[in-house]
Amino acid sequence: MKVTFVSNYINHHQIPFCNAMKEHLGEGFVFVQTQPMEQERVQMGWHEEIRPAFVKCFYEEEELCQQLIDESDVVLFGGTDDESYIQNRLRQGKVIVRISERLYKTGQWKAVSPRGLIKKYKDHTRYCNAQVYLLCAGGYVASDFHIVRAYPGKMFRWGYFPEMREHDADRLIADKGYGEEKIPYLLWAGRMIDWKHPELALETAYHLKKQGLKFHMDVVGGGLLLTQMEQLREAYGLQEQVFFLGFKSPEEVRNLMEKANIHLFTSDRQEGWGAVANEAMNSGCALVADHMIGAAPYLVENGANGFLYESGNKQMLFALTEWLVKQKDLREETGRKAYETIAGTWNAKVAAERLLTVLEGISDGPTAVLATGKGPMTPAPLISEGGMRRKVVREVAQILGK
Repeated sequence: MKVTFVSNYINHHQIPFCNAMKEHLGEGFVFVQTQPMEQERVQMGWHEEIRPAFVKCFYEEEELCQQLIDESDVVLFGGTDDESYIQNRLRQGKVIVRISERLYKTGQWKAVSPRGLIKKYKDHTRYCNAQVYLLCAGGYVASDFHIVRAYPGKMFRWGYFPEMREHDADRLIADKGYGEEKIPYLLWAGRMIDWKHPELALETAYHLKKQGLKFHMDVVGGGLLLTQMEQLREAYGLQEQVFFLGFKSPEEVRNLMEKANIHLFTSDRQEGWGAVANEAMNSGCALVADHMIGAAPYLVENGANGFLYESGNKQMLFALTEWLVKQKDLREETGRKAYETIAGTWNAKVAAERLLTVLEGISDGPTAVLATGKGPMTPAPLISEGGMRRKVVREVAQILGK
């Protein structure tokens, strides 16, 4: 089987999956990069000094790359809105597997736009009976595409699969904490932009301080809101609890996660997936995440391997974090189960194996393969936004009421 993966650019979140595909397919797997990486991503440490051998750049070898796209048995298509790359395959009825985050990151109400519906029909809905399938990189993706009646019975759970580090889980958990006293160590990592809400990390720290709790918080990253966050730390008097570390390489961030007890993931619905969730859980952190983050419904079993709070509900975020800071056993058990989730199911090796199993069985009907269970390449459920919100509110009430 020959598989070509077409996306805007290769990054460290995609490389483990691509390596796994390469192990199975050898020369039969190629990644076609359609554009250079943005400078902001390079500054964050995403740049690969040595380009993986399986990467071909469309803007350097256009004829070769188009030939690969046209002639491969399967094309994985994601990360670019330019349909021209796959027009030949669409006309010829060849297999295409799209990988997509949400259509409506800022609100499903946008589905009423006539112009938007016409484009969605052109790009997606008209291929509902063709050999075009959808990998849903986020828990709300299937619901979005269901609105435009695209890919009925052909949508699968998917996500991002950053490096999966193998650990001795007991040692990983035992080594967590800050300083010699191993006080609770909280971490926030990301670009400091509005929809990632770094202010919520500072507000959570202020809440913990007011409760008289001992803790240490590191904030990793930079961006437009950095100065504002520094001012907020001063206003809250958090100079002894909260520290800004600036941009760190992916390797450095993972090392910090492996020492942190709790990872705060405060992005709103505009976070299509959020590979930080995979990385923090793989590092044995007790994750506290906004329920509208794309990865949340797929990765987090609320109250077991992590915690979800109702999007926009600061008091719920504060209460869950306080509860974790106060209970060492809870932090440790949650972190251990989080690690097991990534090590056992949500990783590149499992994703590649399951994807190839489904691709090999497509002629018999893809939903006949991996028809039950959880994890990548199982049928994507239709998760309504309102239903998920109500579910999270009920779960947190039960959790905090114990």
